[in-house]
Amino acid sequence: MKQTKIHLIGVESSGELSAQNIACIQNCRALILSNRHRDMLLPILRDLSAVLQIPIAPVREALKQAESALTHGDVAILATGDPLFFGIGRTLLDFFGPDRILISPALSSMQLAFSRFKIPWDDAKFLSLHGNPRAGNKKQETGGISRPLSPAPCLLSPLLLNQDKLFLFTDHRFSPDRISQTLLDECGSVINRGYLVHVAENLGLADEQLHTGTFSEIAKRTFGPLTVMIVIKTLQSPHPDTGFGLTEDEIVHSRGLITKNEVRAATLHELRLPYQGVFWDVGGGSGAISLEAARLFPGLQIFAIEREKEQIENIQKNRNKFQVWNLQWLQGNAPDVLASLPDPDRVFIGGSGGHLRAIIEYATKRLLPGGRIVVNAVLEKTALEAPRFLHENGWHVTMSEIKVTRRRYPQAMDGPVSRDPGMDQERPQAMDGPVSRDPGAQVLHPITIIVGQKNRSEKNQDREKRDE
Repeated sequence: MKQTKIHLIGVESSGELSAQNIACIQNCRALILSNRHRDMLLPILRDLSAVLQIPIAPVREALKQAESALTHGDVAILATGDPLFFGIGRTLLDFFGPDRILISPALSSMQLAFSRFKIPWDDAKFLSLHGNPRAGNKKQETGGISRPLSPAPCLLSPLLLNQDKLFLFTDHRFSPDRISQTLLDECGSVINRGYLVHVAENLGLADEQLHTGTFSEIAKRTFGPLTVMIVIKTLQSPHPDTGFGLTEDEIVHSRGLITKNEVRAATLHELRLPYQGVFWDVGGGSGAISLEAARLFPGLQIFAIEREKEQIENIQKNRNKFQVWNLQWLQGNAPDVLASLPDPDRVFIGGSGGHLRAIIEYATKRLLPGGRIVVNAVLEKTALEAPRFLHENGWHVTMSEIKVTRRRYPQAMDGPVSRDPGMDQERPQAMDGPVSRDPGAQVLHPITIIVGQKNRSEKNQDREKRDE
């Protein structure tokens, strides 16, 4: 017995169907379609009264009815454009398997939009916000950003602004004007200088409209529900080909207060940052650690917490300079201000303002299963206390002391070579600058990197406690 088939048919934006597809539908037992397609194809559907019509929503119920109808004959399903491009095609393939499905695509709204604006799309990235509810509507102000208040808010800026060319599906909740305003809230008007936004509305219909402008200009307009966006980055970030390894001279900072290059590299290695998730940089200073992390992991949400206004301004300047929009800032004293942030996957403590014990205790409560805490100790007191505080809170503690001597060849060869810099000198009490010891050499202050981590069984216990 011949197996019945599902005919997945793409419909043009104008509502056109080929004679071949119409004949295919006429020979089917059932037709699954949306209310929009029913209205668009009303003249054609009048001649298909013998075909059982099933609404496509809710999808799960439609699939069950399609499965039942397949016992009596073929089933046709209508989708807009190319059903394999952010469409129902993936769901049908998973449910029925590829052997039972025949696909006849139409032009997608993506192809139409790029053609209308005359933009090549072979190098574009694609994202859909359609049907992705963003938790929470209540707004909370945190250090100049406005974001939904929820256990793990999703910032739009890392998703939308880290691509050179992005095509975006929208819906009534994520309309182009709301998206643009959200990005302005998260990043400020500085993004107007680096991006150009194209919006296509009602593609293929009689009232089709095309709009081009900055985020601020798009935010002031209103749009219908049938829109797509194209976001083009027009201003490249400095050092776009360098994913890691910014120098101290390239990062805006004050009075030499910056995590030095070698220490920054070792610290990021110990953090073992995830590709996605949340990272707290407590005592962020100029934001050097956050900046490197943001460039390495554009999908990671990074919050730099800093109490000094001067340093906050440096963080802002570095974020804007390097266009790392997944880096957000929060001014205040930890741990008090940490309550407004989503639970972290990683915590780095570069400065504590005298509240190291309280910060570690609070971070221990908030860290997600598998979390990790890293503390950089410049002062002898911090190097002694941080391991003890971590151990008291149930962390397995390891420590590494970083000692760095910088030299230039051949000048460094004019004086004696120190192979063990800093070993015979007392630990300095502040990191105001390098300590010169040998002619032609620059000896940096030793720093202890303290790492807190948990074993697998403790991760599972953490998860069980959170589930309770």
